[in-house]
Formats: sequence, structure tokens, C-alpha cells
Amino acid sequence: MTDYLTEMDAAYDSARGGYNLAVEHHPTAIAVARTADDVVHAVREARRRGLGIAVLATGHGPSRPADGQLLINTSAMKGITIDPAARWARVEAGVRGGDLVQAAAINGLAPLSGSSPEVGVVSYHLGGGLGLLGRSLGWAVDHVRAIEVVTADGVLRRATPDSESDLFWALRGGGKGTLGVVTAIEIDLHPIARLYGGGLHFAADRVEEALTLWAEWTRTVPETMASSVLLIRMPDIAVLPEPLRGQYVMHLRILFTGSTEQGERLIAPFRALGSVTDTVTEMPYSAVGSIHAEPTIPVAFHARNRMLRTLDAGAVQTVLRYAGPDAAAPFLLELRHAGGALARPTERPSALGRRDGEFVLYVGGAAGPDEAPALQRRFAELFAAMEPWATGGVCVNFLSGPDVTAEELATGYLTDDVERLARIKRAYDPENLFRTHHGLA
Repeated sequence: MTDYLTEMDAAYDSARGGYNLAVEHHPTAIAVARTADDVVHAVREARRRGLGIAVLATGHGPSRPADGQLLINTSAMKGITIDPAARWARVEAGVRGGDLVQAAAINGLAPLSGSSPEVGVVSYHLGGGLGLLGRSLGWAVDHVRAIEVVTADGVLRRATPDSESDLFWALRGGGKGTLGVVTAIEIDLHPIARLYGGGLHFAADRVEEALTLWAEWTRTVPETMASSVLLIRMPDIAVLPEPLRGQYVMHLRILFTGSTEQGERLIAPFRALGSVTDTVTEMPYSAVGSIHAEPTIPVAFHARNRMLRTLDAGAVQTVLRYAGPDAAAPFLLELRHAGGALARPTERPSALGRRDGEFVLYVGGAAGPDEAPALQRRFAELFAAMEPWATGGVCVNFLSGPDVTAEELATGYLTDDVERLARIKRAYDPENLFRTHHGLA
């Protein structure tokens, strides 16, 4: 039986919050779902009471406040089933990426996981899934086999390429929280048990040289090499190594699935620059979450992104002007190398049809309600300056927060796909019950 919480219940506050506190939900009630039947009951209850529906799992990508609506919390749905012979997994809606990585690793397999072990597997895939194996294997959404979803009519459906095919197409990359409540997905796993990876931090006086080298280096590396850089002033906290506390640094993160010997040769130019830390080594894939080592403490976080066509010398200098050691930027800036299989069509077409751009430019910062407008203005100044290198599109996976508009979201898709998504939304949710998440209609 589905549990329903209201603000009179002690568990209400913990059930309405997530990792990103930029959006605070005050729903009329919270349905704590443990099974797909619980979700069916909750959707039908929302319809009976005339309430809109919002969905919350790990809370990394909040949209709009679910005030006055029914919030369905799927974080307790943690089932994982793995078929090691057929190399696939069935993952329920509350499973986090790190849990799936560990379960698959027992069988010498790996999912197309993201950089944070804390992000929900289902929502990550529904947003496209820009994974650390993406340059060689494509978007995570390309490897979804089936989706179990409760639609606005309170019916549990199984969407595959051959059944509910429009829904299957739309949910993969275009339907996070807008077309129904996904209770489980089936995905491909891959025979990857080890990698060569880790990170190097470069001090402020080496950042320009290191970033310039990385931009040139990405033009020649094989698709089996994934990398990104983070420009950030580190907090002055005791848990950080002494050379990083309070310092501005560039963090180069790499994941290479070729041999350790080839990996050593590929990163030798960066080691020659001299770094303040170096954790690059051979490791089991189960340790992949240590590469980015992203924070896990909940915070009100605002972010924006753009896809870039290239990262030439002019683009590097512009990035440094707005986010380099002397810029006093109130945000972190990340550049992820895309291209490779991420740019190619897939055998399983999805709503994520726009695949141009060699780099993802992502910026983010912690800010309360009073500071957020100023932070957004700084974002806008950077993106205006980077416009000569931009494709005009965004990475849908990295959009979050209340500042995202339907117009910005639409740039992540092909024009015809935007229209198709709107038609499918009207067909499956004509009353717009699912209206608190970013949508195109």
C-alpha cells in the first residue's frame, strides 16, 4: 500500500528534499513508492484529487517547485537485476549510479555511467546520459532496451522499439518527468572491468599552459580516451590535501580503456608540465567514481551549459578571461570532451537526435535566492563571449534548476524532434498532469 505524507508528518521534509536545494518543494502530499503498483496507485490518486504530479528520486536535477501537487518519491525503488550472459541490467527508479557500477562489476561488466555515483540511473538515462565511456560507446540513452513507465492515465506500460514505440523514442532524451513516472529501465552492460584513469591538478601559474595543451591534445587522442577539465577555486577545508586548500586549480580528469602503457604515453605531456597532484593509475572500473570525486553535500546549485564546435586558442583565452585565475569568477567551469561516438547516429533512434559539438561548456555555482540573479548574469556574460564557438545548442543532460526555459531546452533537439515530442506529450498526457519538470509543451 502506498504511503502518503503531508506536512504534518515527521518524514515529510526528508521525502521532499534532494541533493540540489535550488528548488524547494512544498507538495500537498508525497507518495512514497516502493513498487510499480505504488506508483500506479499514486497517479490514479492524483487524478482523483485533481492534482498535478511531480517526480523525485535523488534530487540532482530539480525543475520547478511541486507546490500544491502530488510528489511521487521513487528513491526507495532500489532493485537491480543483472543477466551477465546477455549483458543487460534491469534497474529500478531509485538506484544510484554507484550502486549499479558495483553490481555490474561483480560480473566484469560496466554501464555507461556518469561522473557522479550519486546521480539516479533512470533520470540520468532519460536525460541522455553523457557518460565517461561516451566517446567510444555513445550516449547512455543509446543503450536502453526497454522502459517501464506509468503514464498519466494510471497505466503501467512497457515501452520498447516494438511496443509503445513513440513513447520509447520520446522518453529517451526527451521525457524526463514529463510523460510519466518511469519505474524501471533495461540497459546494455559492457565487458569493461578495468581502466587507466584519475586526475591531475595544476596550480594557477600552470593553468593557461595546461588548458592550451589539453585543447590541442583532444584533437588527436583516440575515442577510447575520455577527458575533461575543471577550473575552480577550491574551498579552504581540512578534507582537501594541503596543496589544494583555498587554491585556484585546473583539474584534468581522464578515463582511458586502452592499455596502461598507451595511457602513460598519452598523458606524458601533462606530467611534463608538473602538477600538484597526480592520481592517474590503473584501477578497476568499480572505482570510476573517484575520478571526478564530485561533492555529495546538498547545496542550492545553479548551472548553465552550451555545446561548443571547437576549442581553439581564441576560445581558450576567452574561457580564461571569464573564469581563469584572475577572473574572480563566482562559479566553477568545466569543459568535457565530446565527439567520437557521441556525435554519431545510433541503431536505436531517440529524441536525442542533435549531436553536434565537440565540447560541453558547463558552469555552476552555489547561490541562495538573493545571490542567484547576479550569478546568472555572470553566466550570461561568459556565454555571450563564447558565442563564436557555440553550436547554438545545449546538453540536455546538464540542464537543471528553475531558470531553464522551454526555449533553451528546445535548442538541445532537432527542430522536427521538438514538434514530435510535443505531439507525443499531448497524446500521453493531454491534461498536462506532469507539469513541474522542464518540457517542450
